[in-house]
Amino acid sequence: RYLDLFWSYVSLYNSVMKIVFITTTIFLVYLMRYKAPVCQTYERSNDSFQYELYLLGPCAVLGVIFCDEYTITDMLWSMSIWLESVAILPQLVLMQQGREVENLTSDFVGCMGAYRAFYILNWIYRYFAEDYVNWIGWVGGLIQTGLYCDFFYYYAKSKWYGSRLVLPGAL
Repeated sequence: RYLDLFWSYVSLYNSVMKIVFITTTIFLVYLMRYKAPVCQTYERSNDSFQYELYLLGPCAVLGVIFCDEYTITDMLWSMSIWLESVAILPQLVLMQQGREVENLTSDFVGCMGAYRAFYILNWIYRYFAEDYVNWIGWVGGLIQTGLYCDFFYYYAKSKWYGSRLVLPGAL
């Protein structure tokens, strides 16, 4: 989604924020994969969600079907919107399997969901103030926020009662 950084200049703020986002994302991936003690907490045997099968393919198809222009960059941008909307699914499934969620993990996922909810407020503002319409981004964002709703309920409940977050067992 940030490939346009190489050929399209919007503003200094926009360019700097894209570079900061890309840099911090690379750094987080590095920490999770290679830096102890963070990399030692990942247990591949418990991570059974097949995102390659259930997320990448469908998002690629949606990216081709729902795009404004049929250019490679627009289709990749559209795919990234759909992929971002469901990218939390493997984490939610992993937390559901473990049931009891560590505070740091629950706070991180809570902040990610809150970020998306506030983004919706930005869309509402931009729609009325600038007449801005972005159906692909809006639908993707609503899907992502919807996926967080169940988690938010248990997260808020755990914070309200000052207890650890324990998710219900799968049906």
